[in-house]
Amino acid sequence: MRLLLLAPLRAGTGNATTARRIQDHLEAAGHACTIRDTSDYASPLVVADLISTANFEAALGIHVYKAGRLLQGSRIPFGIIFGGTDINEDAKCEEKSRVMGAILEEARFAVSFTEAMKEAAATAWPHIRSKIHVQSQGIVTAHNASFNWKEFLQSAGILQDKHHLYLFLLICGLRRVKDPLYLVDAFSDWHRKESAVHLIIIGPVVDPVFAEEVKKKVQRAEGVHLLPALPQEDLHAVTKNCFAVVNSSVSEGMSAAILEAMDLKVPVLARNIPGNAAIITHKTTGLLYSSPQEFIHLSLSLIGDPALQREIVAEAKEYVTQHHSWDGERKAYQDLVLKLL
Repeated sequence: MRLLLLAPLRAGTGNATTARRIQDHLEAAGHACTIRDTSDYASPLVVADLISTANFEAALGIHVYKAGRLLQGSRIPFGIIFGGTDINEDAKCEEKSRVMGAILEEARFAVSFTEAMKEAAATAWPHIRSKIHVQSQGIVTAHNASFNWKEFLQSAGILQDKHHLYLFLLICGLRRVKDPLYLVDAFSDWHRKESAVHLIIIGPVVDPVFAEEVKKKVQRAEGVHLLPALPQEDLHAVTKNCFAVVNSSVSEGMSAAILEAMDLKVPVLARNIPGNAAIITHKTTGLLYSSPQEFIHLSLSLIGDPALQREIVAEAKEYVTQHHSWDGERKAYQDLVLKLL
């Protein structure tokens, strides 16, 4: 089959990674899969011309509202993959919710990353419950064995010996929904009392205005460092050398950074929001916090309890192995796409 895969591919989001992974799964089954960015198309008419010109036989869309509305009324069958924004934000807007309901009715199937996301979607649009398939993101990690850790620390302005540091890593594109400033004041206060703790925020600029706000705030915050995005293998090398990975998002669908940290056996401290709580069991596969003060308290308990660290990373690794298999995801999408024949 000749397949079109439409997704919002803005830098700093997980959509591009997800799209490439799904493309690989489908091409391994012998399909020709072409990825296109939703931002390049103004209307369903333009996408209809693309479909006709390229002779696409079926389509997949990542994000119901952003991609699905471009496929509405298409002459080819399509499936939809829910994004976190669909459930956490767009579904709360009456007009967007109405449009999404119509898109989902037209789609052959919909994919949700979690049971919680499925239930939220089925509550909003009861008529499409039977179409929703739950398929967690598959995770594969690989790190650059030759990554120069000393140079990385110097680039962050950290001159202490690695073995005497507690580095907390926050991986995110600089946009408000990721709320990278949420912990900055509390962390800076902590660093002034304990110079070995550092927070590194790493990721691309997504919202330039907000990114400038983050840059100015971090420049005034002791023990907090801001770095640009790294290639994935280098980022995994950094992750593996840090004490813990942090998530401070206001809203998440399913955080790949969290899952990758679990796979790399690095503890995770994540903000207690539905998307994070769906993949983290508190004090079993990670730690969930609801305030900056609770984050500091839990971080101190993790530093002071090596046994807890070992238990969490072992349970998290087991969880990822069982529930976020790359092979399982591959088979699921190869089977689902047959519904588009």
